[in-house]
Amino acid sequence: MFKGFLSWLRMPEGPELHLASLFVNRMCAGLVFTGAVEKSEVNKNPEVPFCCDAYTIRAQSRGKEVILTLTPFKNDGKRKVGKHQSQQPMDVVFRFGMSGFFRFTTEADLPKHAHLRFYTAESPRRVLSFEDTRRFGSWQANGTWQKDRGPCVMFEYEKFRENVLSNLSDKAFDKPICEALLNQKYFNGIGNYLRAEILFRLQIPPFVKARTVLEGIEPKNEDKKEIKKTTDTARKKGVKVETPDLLSLCHTVPLEVVKLGENGYKPAKAEYSVLQAWMQCYSVDGMKSLSDHNGRTIWFKGDPGPMVPKGAKSRKNKWKVQKDHDYTDSKKAKKTYTESIALEKPAKKKDNTKVKKESATSKAQSGSKRQKKDTKSVSTEPADENTKTKKQGKRSSKVPPRTRANKIKGQQVEELIKTKRNPITCRESATKAKLQRRSSGARRGRSR
Repeated sequence: MFKGFLSWLRMPEGPELHLASLFVNRMCAGLVFTGAVEKSEVNKNPEVPFCCDAYTIRAQSRGKEVILTLTPFKNDGKRKVGKHQSQQPMDVVFRFGMSGFFRFTTEADLPKHAHLRFYTAESPRRVLSFEDTRRFGSWQANGTWQKDRGPCVMFEYEKFRENVLSNLSDKAFDKPICEALLNQKYFNGIGNYLRAEILFRLQIPPFVKARTVLEGIEPKNEDKKEIKKTTDTARKKGVKVETPDLLSLCHTVPLEVVKLGENGYKPAKAEYSVLQAWMQCYSVDGMKSLSDHNGRTIWFKGDPGPMVPKGAKSRKNKWKVQKDHDYTDSKKAKKTYTESIALEKPAKKKDNTKVKKESATSKAQSGSKRQKKDTKSVSTEPADENTKTKKQGKRSSKVPPRTRANKIKGQQVEELIKTKRNPITCRESATKAKLQRRSSGARRGRSR
């Protein structure tokens, strides 16, 4: 399920990258790595110039980025240090693209798409690898957090909130709110499925101007868990309710995914059923979908809003749960049955053609035997299949003389040829011809 699910669902977002960092820290705790960092030949990302006899690995995430810190052991004076040995820690920044994630395996079970590898010092060796099937992911040696990315929506909430509300004059907020939420300068960690879930919970149309949605939010909100007082549909009745604002949900909704833990994010085991069950809007049956101005699909419910792109088309739900696991097998069986019928049809046509030819030949034979006799009546008794087979086997090499009976038979043969495309008519004509042969044979027996 993972390859199909992740390939179209979204690029891994803030929660997935944070869970990936937790995975690295758990698997690499207490382990010593050694040697050079190895890159696959097919990957176009740069080499990581790090080589050390002994080093450790630690990970941390921020929005849609993960940093692996490679820290060499301090030299105790007993061990010689080579010329190419790294002495200083190195930060390698990863961006996962559409299908990147970390995997920890034995050297014998190294994945096919493991494009960057870190080997342990034990025997047999194990490997921490960055796996990326589509190769859209990237890494940067001696890198830092991207300057164009804003504070993390999950772990730098106060800075994130201040960054958005103090820059509402930016032209980025002239766009629809669904497109503004993908701007990593302000919403670092929010992606395609998270924006759909956030807007759905607040019942905000996706194609409403972002500034219009954000201007009503209070600028001061020190407490992460604080929610502002607003009125909803109950305003008509004069009842006020407390609901979180959009920036608050940009913080809490990703944390809900993080709380799912490995049950929600298992790329190595291709398991996403828990995350699928958690989603209320994204690719859920009954929800609507449209392409935004960047070609990304936004899922929503109700009115899309006034800023819908011209010619925007709805996209079908690609995420379908297979309730019946035998559906594919039954579908294949049905296809095989259809193919078998198609193969039998040409054979039937050939058989019918053969019957027609044999019927025409048998008529000519019966005409030669009845040169002096004129048959006027035809028996209506059904033909015997055994008799039919025996008489069809006899063929005459002589051409019958031109008689009145033969002329009548010749006309019947021409009619059979004209109707050769209609197998039902051919069979009826062939049956009449066989009945005539039997009737003529009975008359010859009485004359004797």
